[in-house]
Amino acid sequence: MNQDLSIVSLVLQASLVVQIVMAGLLVVSLASWTVIFGKGFGLKRVRRGNDDFERDFWSGRNLTELQQQVGTGNDAAPMARIFASGMREFLKLREKRLDAAAQLDGARRAMRASFQREIDAVETHLSFLASVGSVSPYVGLFGTVWGIMHAFVGLSNLTQVTLATVAPGIAEALVATALGLFAAIPAVVAYNRFARDIDRIAIQLETFIEEFLNILQRHAGTPSVAAAGAIAPGAGSAAAGTASAPPTAAGVAARR
Repeated sequence: MNQDLSIVSLVLQASLVVQIVMAGLLVVSLASWTVIFGKGFGLKRVRRGNDDFERDFWSGRNLTELQQQVGTGNDAAPMARIFASGMREFLKLREKRLDAAAQLDGARRAMRASFQREIDAVETHLSFLASVGSVSPYVGLFGTVWGIMHAFVGLSNLTQVTLATVAPGIAEALVATALGLFAAIPAVVAYNRFARDIDRIAIQLETFIEEFLNILQRHAGTPSVAAAGAIAPGAGSAAAGTASAPPTAAGVAARR
């Protein structure tokens, strides 16, 4: 007697527990693919935003004007928000006429706090992919073991057991393992890829923080320009009591 061993028929003929396991794995697989596509586009947008802001930062623009221009909302790049938080804290401490060390320390702490928030944001849903990659095969294995056990219980009532009677039950159970691997493999691959991309983003942001602190160090401790709210250049760049143009990142880099 010919038996239909297609995937659909095997799923429909499986026991209730195995069907629940299969349905759960299918839902998890769809959710993981949704996270994979969303995270992929999100990281691409973050990298593009950071590159655009870094290019603008080193183009020679006035840093105070750049700080006023960049936004702090969700549309701003993570690097722009880190820059804005550090610059805002630095200017605030300059207005209080604190010493250079306090100004740099405040800017560093503000940028580090912003950096941690940005990393936490880009790591969203990454733990979900890790959980799917590690747990799904075992859930599928549970469905397989239960299906095989259910198949052997059904065979105990038969007087003659052949391969044709054993194969459908075993095949039904193995579908659960296949679905577990189908959910786990893409999640593991995507997790490793995204973790590497996030590490690169973190290194880029940390490098920017150190470079920006070097720029701020050249202007820490100098009197603020009350009228414009801008940073005055470092000592020796203008005569005492003369307000000159605020610094630019490119100008500081050229003097290194």
